[in-house]
Amino acid sequence: MVFAISEEVQHKEEGHTMVVTGYASGMVECRWYDGYAVRSEAFRSDELCALNPAQQLAS
Repeated sequence: MVFAISEEVQHKEEGHTMVVTGYASGMVECRWYDGYAVRSEAFRSDELCALNPAQQLAS
């Protein structure tokens, strides 16, 4: 699945709500706040799912 930059996504297993910040080496780069700091990690697109508009943090 292809995600747009700034799109909100969720990890299928861990459940983090994240923002897509870019693409590198075929991976989707995401950022999220874990309650203590801003975290950043790259995931395979099949590990992520898009949030529907009702679940999104920003409007």
